Amino acid sequence: MAKSEALRRWRSALVVVGGALALPACYVVPATGPDGTVNYGYYPLPPPGTPMPTPPAGTVSPGTPATVSPATLTVRLYPANERATKTGVVSGTVANMMSGKGRFVVNYEGEVLSGEATRVSNDDKRGVASAFSSGGMYMSCEYHMNTPYQGTGTCSFANGAKYQMHIGN
Repeated sequence: MAKSEALRRWRSALVVVGGALALPACYVVPATGPDGTVNYGYYPLPPPGTPMPTPPAGTVSPGTPATVSPATLTVRLYPANERATKTGVVSGTVANMMSGKGRFVVNYEGEVLSGEATRVSNDDKRGVASAFSSGGMYMSCEYHMNTPYQGTGTCSFANGAKYQMHIGN
């Protein structure tokens, strides 16, 4: 009897292991429903060795790796009207994500304004930037990039100050 019991357990273990090996891998993607509940969808992973899809044509420049690190660029704002001369040159940074988007940060009159820079549709050199501080100060800029690392533009602040913007070194 002990021998048949051991054989039965061994067969059960073999079925369980074989079944586990036959199951495809999957990952869970949580999604929030309109009522705020979290739903989990299960999506199968591709079989091992499946090549990764290439990005659509035109989304990555020839010779550019598919994953590009953001470039942090200096931003200098030079006074362009009387109100702006009270603060002098203002400095900040923009992290160019190399995707048409950037993170913009500037320190103005003791307030840190943060926001984003975005390329204008159908123009890979022109863009707009907006930033806001918790104290209520805001600014908006228009710019033109000569290269991914250098550009110029203009910025206006909520208090009427206007600046010429230089991006990059």
